[in-house]
Amino acid sequence: MSGIASSPADPFAPDFLIDPYPAYAALRALGPVFEIERYGVWAMAGYAEVEPALKDWKTFISGEGVGLHGMNPALPKPLTLQIDPPDHDKGRRVLGRTLSPGVARRLRETFQKEAEKKVSELIDKGTFDAVADLAEAFPMKVFPDAIGIRPDGREKLLAWSTFVFNSFGPENEILAASRKEGLAAQSWIMECCARDALQPDSLGMMIYQAADEGEITEHEATHLVRPFLTAGVDTTVNGIGNTLLALATHPDEYRKLHHRPELARNAFEEGLRYDSPVQTFFRTTSRDVEIGGGVIPAHRKVLLFMASANRDPARWDRPDRFDIERTATGHVGFGAGIHACVGQMIARLEGELIFSELARRVKTIELTAEPKRRLNNSLRGLESMPVRVTAA
Repeated sequence: MSGIASSPADPFAPDFLIDPYPAYAALRALGPVFEIERYGVWAMAGYAEVEPALKDWKTFISGEGVGLHGMNPALPKPLTLQIDPPDHDKGRRVLGRTLSPGVARRLRETFQKEAEKKVSELIDKGTFDAVADLAEAFPMKVFPDAIGIRPDGREKLLAWSTFVFNSFGPENEILAASRKEGLAAQSWIMECCARDALQPDSLGMMIYQAADEGEITEHEATHLVRPFLTAGVDTTVNGIGNTLLALATHPDEYRKLHHRPELARNAFEEGLRYDSPVQTFFRTTSRDVEIGGGVIPAHRKVLLFMASANRDPARWDRPDRFDIERTATGHVGFGAGIHACVGQMIARLEGELIFSELARRVKTIELTAEPKRRLNNSLRGLESMPVRVTAA
């Protein structure tokens, strides 16, 4: 990799993951493309490089796996995230139809009622853990309900997605610590995604209808329900948690939201940009590609720092400032292009509803103890966030 800058940083080390943003600034300063010495991979951290690479699925392919080591044999065969067109199109088309505007309207009503119920419960408590009692509890109720899976054992969804996203990084202690629980959760999830385990008239059953119509096989339907289910949980849990933390630590911004609850959707969007739930993904080059004067050879792993792109001063004015009135459109917190998060519409709906309900009914949110980070090789989220709220 001669002729390009390199970095000794380990983007999967605990100290890096706890506070990655100063390190991202240093990586962006290395230039458009650089080497991560420890893993012998190419990398990009600026918005001008990361965003187009995410959209250029022909050059930066996903079919060789979106992790450091290619396809993980421990994970089920993918039908969306780690697969390229034309095979990718079939599954994506079915999922896209499942989330039609009509379905979204129906979900909004149900989710709204649950948001009202959840916020009432939290106001009554006064003090609570904003991760377990809100960021996890709300998405883990509404979306699995919509998919049609049974209510018991849903904590296994988080164990599974934690392991999956850890597996995209190196074989480190973070991955090792999540493996046993993650793999144990896998069989429960596959059972829940089987046709006879789903509730009638659910989103999960809509996917099986595509199998009845011969569009996909029964086996493919099961393997589409699973990533749909997990995609609607992990990014949402972390997105809500990270945005809540930003609001709790920026009381002026929360005050603004309290006075103007209509900013809720925008506040969540800014939260996704400011502290992205998905920090990094790998791609593999399908050909030699020239970037910023350097050439990345074909068949090489490239690490895309999405969260760094979302803090790039070349793209965002005062990017390290959390500003709920900012136009955050164009951030890559959910990826971009054909592999953008399949659950993002659901995540945005949940974020908008929970933050507008909080804005209307909660006057202040303050931390009562230091939040704890949950370290993950790809995701950025919280283990706990003790807070106190005062009713409006």
